[in-house]
Amino acid sequence: MVPSADVLDRLSRALGLDEATAGEVRELLAAVEAAADSDQPTGGATPAGMTVDEEVRSAQLVRSFQCVVLPAMLQSAEYARHVFESAPTATAGEVGRAVAARVERQSVLYEPGRESVFVLTEAVLRTWPGTPTLMLAQLDRLLAVESLSTVRLGVIPWRRPVPVLPRHGFTLCDRRAVVVETFSSERVSGDVAEVASYEETFGRFEQAAVFGDEVRELLLLVMKEFRDLGDTVTP
Repeated sequence: MVPSADVLDRLSRALGLDEATAGEVRELLAAVEAAADSDQPTGGATPAGMTVDEEVRSAQLVRSFQCVVLPAMLQSAEYARHVFESAPTATAGEVGRAVAARVERQSVLYEPGRESVFVLTEAVLRTWPGTPTLMLAQLDRLLAVESLSTVRLGVIPWRRPVPVLPRHGFTLCDRRAVVVETFSSERVSGDVAEVASYEETFGRFEQAAVFGDEVRELLLLVMKEFRDLGDTVTP
């Protein structure tokens, strides 16, 4: 849900946000409003990182494994902004539209009849852009999403060995396609054998992960460490 500028200002005051942070939030709202009629860059090309969003939108069952970056459907707006800004040729307009589109597409997490399973390594929780404050907000979002009946969130703690050495993230959309995510691109495959192979690999990661209370305890622990770290680190 996107607030009006007036509501956003009142929320910012109520939360005691400093002017710099409030300004960043206003900029995000402006980007969302600018993308109301278009979630694509001006040139019509799909920006890096958006292919998985498109595939997820049409799937009833989504299973995503990530070893460094948070799954697209779990990213806060500010986290997503850093993801899209990392593209070598990204422009401010493209980033704003891509962030707005990503946030809008996350509404599928709340739709009845859909199921989303996310498995992360603990490294994902500790690999962060921006500031510790950004990650505190992001981890708080993970706590909220984990409580949804349509979502299962698992983390492979560092104290457990991984069943397969992870080389990249991937997302399974139903049993029809897999989106393989590399540093600079995304590749969609509908090859039956390849999809089956990624399903088997995902199952192994899922078995190694912790869920439920253990995940919440881990998230709260990492949040405490980010609070202790504070904003003393320069991004």
